[in-house]
Amino acid sequence: MSGFFGCVSKRDCVADVFYGTDYHSHLGTKRGGMAFYDGKDFVRTIHSLESAYFRNKFEPDLSRFEGSHLGIGIISDMESQPITLTSHLGRFSLVTIGRIDNIEELTQELLDRRFNFAELSGSKINPTELIAILISLGSTFKEGIELVQQKVKGSCSMMILTTEGIYAARDKYGRTPVMIGRNADGYAIATENSAFANLDYETVGELGPAQTLFVTADGTQEIIPAGKKKQICSFMWVYYGYPSSYYEGVNVEDARYRCGCALALRDADIRDVDLVAGVPDSGVGHAIGYSNCRHIPYKRAFVKYTPTWPRSFMPQNQNMRDLVAKMKLLPNETFIRDSKMVLLDDSIVRGTQLKDNIVKLVEAGASAIHIRIACPPLVYPCIFLNFSTSRSTFDLFTRRVIKELEGTEDFSEELLQEYADPSTAKHAAMVEEMRKKIGADTLRFQRLDDLVKAIGLPKEDLCTHCWDNSSYL
Repeated sequence: MSGFFGCVSKRDCVADVFYGTDYHSHLGTKRGGMAFYDGKDFVRTIHSLESAYFRNKFEPDLSRFEGSHLGIGIISDMESQPITLTSHLGRFSLVTIGRIDNIEELTQELLDRRFNFAELSGSKINPTELIAILISLGSTFKEGIELVQQKVKGSCSMMILTTEGIYAARDKYGRTPVMIGRNADGYAIATENSAFANLDYETVGELGPAQTLFVTADGTQEIIPAGKKKQICSFMWVYYGYPSSYYEGVNVEDARYRCGCALALRDADIRDVDLVAGVPDSGVGHAIGYSNCRHIPYKRAFVKYTPTWPRSFMPQNQNMRDLVAKMKLLPNETFIRDSKMVLLDDSIVRGTQLKDNIVKLVEAGASAIHIRIACPPLVYPCIFLNFSTSRSTFDLFTRRVIKELEGTEDFSEELLQEYADPSTAKHAAMVEEMRKKIGADTLRFQRLDDLVKAIGLPKEDLCTHCWDNSSYL
């Protein structure tokens, strides 16, 4: 995942872009970047975030951008951004959010047409540069954006910084949000509208699927109208999103509260419980919903040590990521000792972190640990964003367990659907095996129909591919 922030203003907007981008630190762990047009030239800066905070890395650069009224910034889990390109459309800078599932095919198509690539990310083609080249193939920015939406399999939301304003375009099927804010001096564009409040912007709109606006300090002009088909990523509410943000009019924390309540309503047989706890950060909202709906005290059995271990300070090496995740969470033995508890988490991807958390609870004296997961088991790796895609299919805990139960890696779609269906014996056997491996007393996952109801949007407007491989497109 990644998050971006852009601003077009009648005054200097450097501070707004700096702080607005920083408010997206929970969405990325690898790279950060900003680009501004200062009235004469495009100036950009990119830094690694694997060993430092966004603010610490970028604050020394701010003086270079003074006086700029147009700027964009991004925090990314993947490639270096922004990309600045000179083309027949003029000079522009670009940031993108998404995943190009057919990047090899598009790369070869452009190489065959004798285009070349200058930017690399991990010795591979930089996806944002590829998008920049596709945009430049259009006779206008509108045509270029439409070409991207037509050719990219996966998803791509973007901002294009020009000398006159910013083109803001949402993914063809709206898989990631693009929000519009306004104040007396101009407009801002963000992935998370929670970034607006402290910068004195009012949320005034959200782009529809494929919708594209050209944003200036004086207003917005629709370049491409919104499409009718929408599949926004459900994980925006389950995990990615910041609690105070809204997407499609649905508040993140409120949806998590309802998720926890839905789990609680299916847990009537678990009666002898002393407390409910959540794995920080995203598990907390789910846990509070569970606690309130069952009238069981919510207590912070785990507290997160944030001064030196924020979300943005996460190395890409998986072993180091596991260590950092372990270092951040501190058990509170006062609440844990001799307690029977329900612990809520947003999801199980690899299973390693949750197993470590359970070990901590056992060592701190917990007498019973009931694990509740706010979404269904992840049966399918994501092909639209970068959630779980850096791992092989069998790095998914669910797939490893299915492989062990079936004794093969060769699964039919019918078999996977049987494991995904919570009413089947195979699903029950899979969950029981997962429970044994993580060491919980009980383990239950959210039902997909309950998750959809908790979010509050029609299922056909949500991407639920990770759980049921469905598509309404």
